[in-house]
Amino acid sequence: MEQVLIKLPYGSKELEISIPENNLMGVYSPKAVSSVTDIKEEAKRALANPIGAQSLHDLVKGKEKVVILADDITRLTPTEQIIPVMLDEMNRAGIKDEQVTIIIALGTHRDMTSEEILLKFGQEVVDRVKILNHDFINPEALVDLGETPNGTPISINKLAYDADFKIGIGSIVPHHIPGFAGGAKIVQPGISGLDTTGSTHLLSVQEKRSYLGVVDNPVRRELNQIARQIGMDVIFNTVLDPCGNVIRAFYGDLEKAFLKGVELSTEVYAVKLPREADIVLASSHPCDLEFWQAHKTLYAADRAIKENGIIIVVSPCSEGVSKVHGEIIEITSKTSEEVREMIKNNHFENLTAAALAIAWAQVKEREKVFIVSGGITTEEGYKLGFTPFETVEEALEKAFQEKGKDAEIVVLTHAPDTLPVIC
Repeated sequence: MEQVLIKLPYGSKELEISIPENNLMGVYSPKAVSSVTDIKEEAKRALANPIGAQSLHDLVKGKEKVVILADDITRLTPTEQIIPVMLDEMNRAGIKDEQVTIIIALGTHRDMTSEEILLKFGQEVVDRVKILNHDFINPEALVDLGETPNGTPISINKLAYDADFKIGIGSIVPHHIPGFAGGAKIVQPGISGLDTTGSTHLLSVQEKRSYLGVVDNPVRRELNQIARQIGMDVIFNTVLDPCGNVIRAFYGDLEKAFLKGVELSTEVYAVKLPREADIVLASSHPCDLEFWQAHKTLYAADRAIKENGIIIVVSPCSEGVSKVHGEIIEITSKTSEEVREMIKNNHFENLTAAALAIAWAQVKEREKVFIVSGGITTEEGYKLGFTPFETVEEALEKAFQEKGKDAEIVVLTHAPDTLPVIC
């Protein structure tokens, strides 16, 4: 039988896998779209063409404390190229570098190290302005702003809230919780407290399937509300290709600029499948650091597979399940209803972890999940409710045994950033 050689990203490496040609429905990746040759020039172009907002120069003029919210090392946004252009524009408006603070919008991720900060922001930015990790655990670093009209508690980074000008930098890709990353997501969960993030994550699992690729949904509306309530001024978002190259940048109003970026992001990341597959082989790239990030692989695969199919997640997870939320592994073998019942009975302080446990459970209740990971032990794999394998070949062999010799397989090379559409 003819074999097709597939190259699957695995951290900084590639795995080569042979798949029978007759079984392969297709290999799907975000589209290869022309990227800009000069990121700084594209940043200048975006700033010169605001969407639904005044220019950065006019908005920042006369301000005292400026905060730039920027995504972390788990994202590919080229902040080291964008921020110097932004600082220069602020300088021209009379804002000195010492008036500016960058807050790394970690959400509930671990702190970035000094080496990672240098890599992400570059020497020029490190030398020019103060850069701080968001501290989502310390109550002294947060301010309580009550609740949204929908009842979500609002706990926000105090330094960011107190600033009289705020701009967020991130990238727009499909995301299972608010539909797409970008826009107001830099505030929630970016600079929010654990209770706020837990509430919006729980909101995201009220439906049986994720909001991946759904532009207007309850979570996105809640994120917009929170960002407006803290006085978020404008955003600067990029749409990237799978390698992290900038295709286009968007600057302007929190919602209007974001929605323009979503249009392009959908063109890049949506892939059309003729039908659902029996097996989905999915790489977690570029969300490879820990399973807390790699789990995004599940939702794209879930959109591409038949009920009771088999998802094979391939991810290095060099930092294991989660550096910050390691306790989640104690509940990931439970059903979604069991976790919901535990929440009702106040068994959790960390509702964010509980919400993700529900999200993972809902996928596992529709499909079987295999995992191939050098960073997840066999014991951890079973605790996650998955079937662990040492190699992709072993996982594929078992999948074909279970689904039959004629089973169709789809390969997703960059699953966390892919939006499968059955047409």
